[in-house]
Amino acid sequence: MKPVQKTSLADTATEAIRAEIIAGRFPVGSRLPNEAALSATLGVSRGTVREAVRVLASQGLLEVLQGSGTYVRSAADSRRTLDAARHASLRDRFEARCALDVEAARLAAKRATPATITRLRALLAQRGNSNVGDRESFIIRDLAFHKAVVAASGNRAMIELFDFFSTSIAETIQATTGGELPEPDMAAHLAIVDAIETRDPDNADAAVRRFMAPVFAFLDGKTKT
Repeated sequence: MKPVQKTSLADTATEAIRAEIIAGRFPVGSRLPNEAALSATLGVSRGTVREAVRVLASQGLLEVLQGSGTYVRSAADSRRTLDAARHASLRDRFEARCALDVEAARLAAKRATPATITRLRALLAQRGNSNVGDRESFIIRDLAFHKAVVAASGNRAMIELFDFFSTSIAETIQATTGGELPEPDMAAHLAIVDAIETRDPDNADAAVRRFMAPVFAFLDGKTKT
């Protein structure tokens, strides 16, 4: 690594360590050099190194084990991946959301408990309709409902994936409630919960696809015009 410039030290140190991880010079599973060594290599204070490590740990690239050291846990650059997803086409983002929602609903149909169904219905009631209240609050409530459907899958990886894409998904919701795209109504949302309650994955799958169909039809129509 090269010594960093004397501007935005914590950010620059973060990027320098990130680059080493992505390049494989700090392989997944390896222990990072200690603070003193990184401080000397980067030409920054140990406090700056700690801040860089904290940021990278929060992004899932590093893990700090008390008394053992700091280890590389992933070389996947989630920040750049998320940025790329956010800049994908609206159609691409809706397709990604549909794929996630469909599989989550299928698993939820197998695993949801009566308490889970009760919670989904309560969140849906809180969500209300898009023409009631302010738009920003509605988006938060709508996102909470869809996140609960994913959580009902019981699949930890899917829950983490939903959180990872939450910004992109929120942007798709903003697009629908802003009038540019048709907003699935309360009945379409309720149909998803009803289908999950049947404990039939195919019913849940179909309910989500029906839910998304008007949006895809609208996008296809816009493409042809």
